[in-house]
Amino acid sequence: MASKTKKTPAADRGAPQIDIGLSEKDRRRIADGLSAFLADSYTLYLKTHNFHWNVTGPMFNTLHNMFMTQYTEEWTALDEIAERIRALGFTAPGSYAEFVRLSSIKEEQSPDGLDWKAMVRQLVTGNEAVCRTARKVIKVADAAGDDPSADLATQRLQVHEKNAWMLRSLLE
Repeated sequence: MASKTKKTPAADRGAPQIDIGLSEKDRRRIADGLSAFLADSYTLYLKTHNFHWNVTGPMFNTLHNMFMTQYTEEWTALDEIAERIRALGFTAPGSYAEFVRLSSIKEEQSPDGLDWKAMVRQLVTGNEAVCRTARKVIKVADAAGDDPSADLATQRLQVHEKNAWMLRSLLE
């Protein structure tokens, strides 16, 4: 004897469409901006951690500790950015190839042969690049009325402006 199966309404199959008050087009534009922001942030994190490991010279202790403070804070922020992309309904980039393609921060000379001043200069430049990318995201998010993305980018902007200033002060 055949059993009767109850038909499930279409609305009960799978996840519902995202309806958070932002159009798919706006969510895509914001997610694309956040993806570039994530790539810049990850690239800066990696560079900062690398310099933490490899700094030498008379500023070793000061910079080793400063870089650790910065890369630890940067690492935590990566998750927030990626999760915001996911909340908007898109996949966060997560490979080196994607980060290289999306990042405005280009690879420079490895730490081998760099003095501490060259490391600090690269980190000033990297923090400022993250700032510029954050400002782009803020504009796109503001135009769409996406306060959480604008707030996230604004908070990160404040951190990276401060880091750039502190690092730059070491070179004056």
